[in-house]
Amino acid sequence: MSYMLLIVEEQGQRATRDREQGEQVYQRMLDYTESLQRKGVLVSSNSLRTEATRLQARAGKLTVIDGPFTETKELIGGFFLLSCDTYEEALELARQCPAAEWARVEIRGVGPCYL
Repeated sequence: MSYMLLIVEEQGQRATRDREQGEQVYQRMLDYTESLQRKGVLVSSNSLRTEATRLQARAGKLTVIDGPFTETKELIGGFFLLSCDTYEEALELARQCPAAEWARVEIRGVGPCYL
């Protein structure tokens, strides 16, 4: 089964690190990514920029809003898409994620939205 690990960060958290600290954090995440590759469970991963655009269509009207969004306290900072045999395996891999130290790692099964 596929599981998505979402890295949920506090808005503005990245700005609290200087460049060296940011590079160290990023390297830890690259090392974690490499460990997932070695285990053969990584399908895809990437970090996400803080800039975003929201789009919605209601009653034939399209609305597009460019961020950042001041009403949000959190942002999705990145993701790991894993192929695991069990939820417990995904949970253990999430526990090993360095981002759990400064963000929240949300685990979601991937599948049809009607289930």
